[in-house]
Parts: sequence; C-alpha cells; structure tokens
Amino acid sequence: MRLIIAFCFVLVAALAQFAPAQAQEVVETDRSATGGAQTLEDILARQRGEEVAPRTGDAAGAAQELSGQLGTLGGASDPDLWRALRYGSADITVSSGGEVASVLMQDGGMAWLEFRQGSLAKYGGYLLLGTIALLLVFFVLRGRVKLDYEKTGRTVTRFKTFERASHWLLAGSFILLGLTGLLTLFGRMFIAPYISKDFNATLLLASKYVHNNVAWAFIVALVAVFFLWIWHNIPNRTDITWFAQAGGIVGSKHPPAKKFNGGQKIIFWSVILLGGSISLSGISLLFPFELPMFMKTFDLMRSVGIESLPLYGPLPTALAPHEEMQYAQAWHAIVAFVLMAIIIAHIYIGSVGMEGAYDAMGTGEVDEAWARQHHSLWLEELEAKGKAAPKDATPAE
Repeated sequence: MRLIIAFCFVLVAALAQFAPAQAQEVVETDRSATGGAQTLEDILARQRGEEVAPRTGDAAGAAQELSGQLGTLGGASDPDLWRALRYGSADITVSSGGEVASVLMQDGGMAWLEFRQGSLAKYGGYLLLGTIALLLVFFVLRGRVKLDYEKTGRTVTRFKTFERASHWLLAGSFILLGLTGLLTLFGRMFIAPYISKDFNATLLLASKYVHNNVAWAFIVALVAVFFLWIWHNIPNRTDITWFAQAGGIVGSKHPPAKKFNGGQKIIFWSVILLGGSISLSGISLLFPFELPMFMKTFDLMRSVGIESLPLYGPLPTALAPHEEMQYAQAWHAIVAFVLMAIIIAHIYIGSVGMEGAYDAMGTGEVDEAWARQHHSLWLEELEAKGKAAPKDATPAE
C-alpha cells in the first residue's frame, strides 16, 4: 500500500511539473507569405509569453545559405565582413541603384561632419569676422581716401551698361549664394537653438532652392566678366610701381595705373579662379554621381609625381561616390570663405573706403579728377583717342 501511495505521489508530482508545458499550446501561424520566416503574429505571440513554432520552409536554411554571402559565420557577426564593408573591399551586388547603392558603410562621413561643424565653421567664421574687424580698424586709422584734385565737373565713361549689368549680376548672385551658404552652415548652431527648429528648417529649405538656382546666374555672369575684362587685367610693369606705393591707399602717393590697377587685378583673378573653382565644385554637388571630380584630380596629381599633401597626407587611391560629395562640399565651402573675405575688402574699397569709387559701377561715369588720381594712364589713353577732354581744358559750367 505504501508503495502504491508513493507511486501515486510521484506520478502526481511529475504531472504537476510538466502540466504548464503540456497546457501551453504551441502557436502555429501561416508563414506562406514570408517563405517560412517569422511573421507579426509570431512576434506578438512571443510578447505574450507563448511558445512559437520554429521556422519552416526556405527560411529554415537561410542562415546556412547566407554563409556563402556574408562570411564563414553565416548570419552571425563576422569582423572580417564588417571590415570589408567599412573599407569598400566587400563584393557587393545590388539589384538597383548602381554603384551608389553598393556602398553600405562609409565612415568618412563622420570625418566630414566633424570638419564641417568644427574646423570649417570655426576658422571660416574667424576669417570673415577678422576681415571685417581689420577693415574697421583700417578705416579708423586711415579714413576715407579723398580726392586730391578739385572736381572738374566733366566725366568720362568708366564702365558701359553691359559691363555694369554683368558686374551687378555677379555681385548680387554671389551675395545671395554667400548668405544662403552661411545659413546652411550656421543655422543649426545659431538659429535653431535660439529661434526655433521649424523656422530654421524652413529657412534652410528656402536657402537650398535659392542657392541651387542662383548659382547658374553666378556662372553666367562670371563667364561674361571674364571675357569683358581679361585683356585689361593682364599683369604689366605698372603693377610693380602700384604695389610698391601700396596703391595710394597707404600714404599720399597715387601711382599711375591703366583701366585696372594692381589691386583690382588681384580682385579680378581671385574672382575668376576662386569663383571658377567654386562653380565647378558646385556643379559636382548638383550632379554628384554624374560629375565626380576629386578622384580624377588625385589621379592627375599622382601622374605628375605628387603623392601626398602637407597637413593631409597620402592622396586617396579610391573614393566612394559619397566621399566625392564630401570632398566637393568641403572644398566648395573653404574656397567660398576665402573669396567672401576678398569680396568684403573689395566692397569696402568700392563704397566707404574711397571717395568717388562707387560712381564707376553706380552710374558708369567718373569725374576726370578721380580718373586722373587713380587711373592716370587710362585717362591719358582716353584723351589721346578724343574720348576725354585735355588736361588743361576749362571746367564745365
């Protein structure tokens, strides 16, 4: 009897132990739509604590099949695989998107982001603010460059209508491009935290449309200005004298100059070369995957024996499409900051820095006294051609 009672006790205990497992029904779901892989019903069942039937069908061997694609560990983490993906050496095949879609990891983007938010914003901002500060100090110490001659009342044509229109199109478009570019770079730092993120987002969206479309006006004007004034901006010996006397801006001497003096030639070539570089990198950014430029530039540099650059190191031998965009954006911004600083100085001289300078681009007409003081050789050429009155002519009534 005791044996029977003990046996019954053990049997009841065993049944009690396995009762939950036997009572919990294994959830079976229809996985035909997923080829045997888990479904939403499977996920919800696990969240309720229910047991879910294992994978079936094609999905059961998915991890085994993946081993040939992802590495020796199949679906598990494989350091060699991730290293290959990171450095672009993995053999990736995509069904659509081309070369761009095959880049699954590109950690160069973090270096670009840190540069953009760090060194670029910091030193670019210092450059512009420093330029403005120096000009203010210079204005306080030097004052405005005044006319040494009495105005004659007679004027000569400095720039014709088409020349002025080209200049103002170039100047206006560059100012818009500069402002929208600065908003894009500094908006998250100075607008979003203090005004609102929504306002900053709206401003950035508008800046993008303005920047991308006004860029074409800048390029057209740049080409026009180049062909209009290139022959007047070829360096000559008079420029040496002009620089030796600091252009009359420092001191009291006013060196002779033709239609464009040495300082204006520097401005011209800065606008053409730097503006041209900005335009090319900007076009590359507008069409990043159709017009990559930097890898070709690096290949050209290596072909002439340049294997590395100071402060940069060895030149890359391969660039992902995304890296091309990052290099183009960084170069675009760096050159733009330099040109903006130069243009700020140009605006200063052409407005408050020199008496009568604005008239040249405002009305196109300048007083002969101004022309004689700042561009005496050019005025003499006009006099020889009969386009200006002789030096000893009687002032106009």
